[in-house]
Amino acid sequence: MLFLLTGDVQIGKTRWLERLASELSAEGCEVAGVVAPGVWRAAGEGGFEKLGIDNVLLPDGERVAFARRRDLARAEGSFDPESQSEAAQLVWHISDDALARVNAHFGLIAEGMRGGAEEGEARPRLLVVDELGRLELERGCGLVAATELLARGATARFPHALAVVRDWLLPRAVERFGAAWGGARAISPDDGARGLVRAACGLAS
Repeated sequence: MLFLLTGDVQIGKTRWLERLASELSAEGCEVAGVVAPGVWRAAGEGGFEKLGIDNVLLPDGERVAFARRRDLARAEGSFDPESQSEAAQLVWHISDDALARVNAHFGLIAEGMRGGAEEGEARPRLLVVDELGRLELERGCGLVAATELLARGATARFPHALAVVRDWLLPRAVERFGAAWGGARAISPDDGARGLVRAACGLAS
């Protein structure tokens, strides 16, 4: 099953996914891939300002500085006018080095999927990709190793996957990956979706 976690910005998709991944891992389900928490700082009157986005590589938990707000990247000297994100004129400046590191992580996951010994294991597993954006779904770049894995569809090692995608890009994600998984199910970050993913992974809701 392919789950597509979707919705508008700032509704808690990544926080929900982080909690779910931690919960599943604690109950014996291997969660591999990446989650993308924001980098925030306190702003005036109890608010918060989003400065960037990290990538946490699962299952080991290595944290990669992934994206920075474009104005901050310029001010800090990390802005690369030749980057993939700049070519796409994204709000976030994504380091091509960071993309390479995360793609290498998905490459290692792909290598593990070819391991014959693990193909027969009964342990439930979930592949997660946070998130599929314009680079992946409009320009064919970005997290290409992740999209290649999703394009394969279900495997013995990863019979289920969950990818985060903005609501306006959802039709593209379904068109590109749905058939390989026998269809895709759009979900929101709520208790109902939590139960669906747990059930797919063979865990009680």
